[in-house]
Amino acid sequence: MINESRLKKIFEDLVKIDSPSGEEKEVFKWLKSYLEKLGGKVFEDNASEKVNGNSNNLIAHFNGKRDAAPLFLCAHMDTVEPGRGIEPVFENGEFKSRGKTILGADDKSAIAIILEIMNILREKDFDNCPLDIVFTVCEESGLKGAKAIDESLIRADFGYIPDSTDPFGIVAKAPSCCVIRIKITGKSAHAGAEPEKGINAIMIAARALSCIESGRIDYETTCNIGKLNAGKATNIVPDYAVVEAEVRSHDTEKLDRTVKKIIAAFENAVENEKKKNGDGVFPFIDIEIDEEFPNIDIKEDEKVIALGKQAAYNLGFDLELKEVGGGSDANVFFKKGIKAGVIGTGMKNIHTEDENIALQDMVACARFLYEIIDIHSQGKSGC
Repeated sequence: MINESRLKKIFEDLVKIDSPSGEEKEVFKWLKSYLEKLGGKVFEDNASEKVNGNSNNLIAHFNGKRDAAPLFLCAHMDTVEPGRGIEPVFENGEFKSRGKTILGADDKSAIAIILEIMNILREKDFDNCPLDIVFTVCEESGLKGAKAIDESLIRADFGYIPDSTDPFGIVAKAPSCCVIRIKITGKSAHAGAEPEKGINAIMIAARALSCIESGRIDYETTCNIGKLNAGKATNIVPDYAVVEAEVRSHDTEKLDRTVKKIIAAFENAVENEKKKNGDGVFPFIDIEIDEEFPNIDIKEDEKVIALGKQAAYNLGFDLELKEVGGGSDANVFFKKGIKAGVIGTGMKNIHTEDENIALQDMVACARFLYEIIDIHSQGKSGC
C-alpha cells in the first residue's frame, strides 16, 4: 500500500530545501502548495511574529467521509545546523548526507511520511476520519512554533507526532523542563594594581556551583549547568558572571525542589560575599526562571495509546511504551489539552553529520500511522 518510490522522492525533495530554525519560509511554501493540491483547506497563523522567524505554522484540514472525531498528525519543518545545501545520498536502502551537513531526517522524514499517507487517503477518496495536518516552525530552537500556534485552527484533541527514533515505540512519558538564568554582578578593578577593590563575580559563581548537584539527580530528574559567560580580560577583576542551567523531571515537585536548591546556592554565595567584602551595593544577583516545556504523562488506557496498541497488534508487533528525557512539540500540545503520541520514523544519529535513516523504517512508520487512522475512522478501537 505504501508507495515506496513516492515516499523516497518526497523525502529527497524536502531535505534539499534549506529550513534552519527561523528560516522555514521556502519549505512552508512548498508544503502549502502540496497540501492544497491534495485537497486540503490550508491555514497559517501569525507565529512568525512571536518567534522572530520568516514563516508561520502551517495547518491543513481534510474533512474525510467518516463520522469520527478528528485526529491530527504533526511534524516540524525546521532543522538544526549545519543544514544548508543538503545533498541526500541513498545507498543500500539508507539515506545519508553527502558532505558536511546533517541529513534533515529530523523531522523531514515525518513530513514525508505524513504526505505519503495523505496521498494514499486521496487515492481512496478520503474514506477516513477528519484529519488536521500541522507543520510547526522553530521546534529545534525551544519548541517556539508549538508555543505560538493558534490552537483554534486545530480541531482534534489527540493525534501523533513522528519525531523519535524507534518505529515500534510510542512516548508515554516525557519530563518538564525549567531553564534558569542567573547573573551575578560584582565590581571591576585592576587585577594587578588594586585587586582588593574588586568583587570577583566568577569566584562567587564558582562557590555557588560547588554546592550544586548536577547530572542525574535521580531516576527521573536531571540538572545541567550548561553555560557560563563571565569577565572581560585577565587583568580585570570580573564584575559579572552569567550562568545558565536547566532542570528536567518527570515529577514537578522534584523539579521545583531542585530549582529552589540552585537558586539558594547562588543567593547564599552572594550574601556571604556581601558580608565579607560588600560595599552596600555590590555584589547583587538577578534571576530569571522560564518553563521551557511541561511534562507528558499519557496513561495506557487513553485513546492515543490504545489506538497505537491496536494498530501495532494488527501489524504483528508489540508497541513499546517509552519514557524519555527529551522534549518535543508534544509537551507543548499536552499543556494545551491535546494528547499527542510521539512515534519513531527510524532516524538515527540526529543533529550530526552522520545522521541517517532507512527507507524501510519510514515505510514501517507510515504503515503504522495509516493503520491507526483506519482503525479510528472505522470505530474499531473502542475508544
